[in-house]
Amino acid sequence: MGKAEQAFRDAFERLKKDAPIRIAKGLTLSQNLVAKEAGTDPSALKKARFPSLVAEIQRWVANNEKPATASKRQSELRQREKNRSLRDQINDLKRQRDAVCSRLLEADAKILELTLELEKFRASPLPRNVTRLR
Repeated sequence: MGKAEQAFRDAFERLKKDAPIRIAKGLTLSQNLVAKEAGTDPSALKKARFPSLVAEIQRWVANNEKPATASKRQSELRQREKNRSLRDQINDLKRQRDAVCSRLLEADAKILELTLELEKFRASPLPRNVTRLR
């Protein structure tokens, strides 16, 4: 094992332990990040030159991949969509409320009309050929 490969392996181990020296902590481990941590250009860690190390890094990344966290912009867009959905629900509920109120007013008007008609019939005298039931 050469000095370059050993430097890459040491950098890889530090990144796995989240104890980097040259880069910021908490970054998602990648092949380019290993090269940067080793103090070299990202193009220096090539699969053709270090096939076993690159395969090991790729396996580790695949097995330890953290779920991607949404960016602030993505979170804001998701919240806007949720708010828009809630506004749509509110508007739909308002339309339903208005329709129900309209039907209720129509029913009240019909009840009043029928009540007045009933009072009119009760107040009017009966025709001569009709007798009241008791």
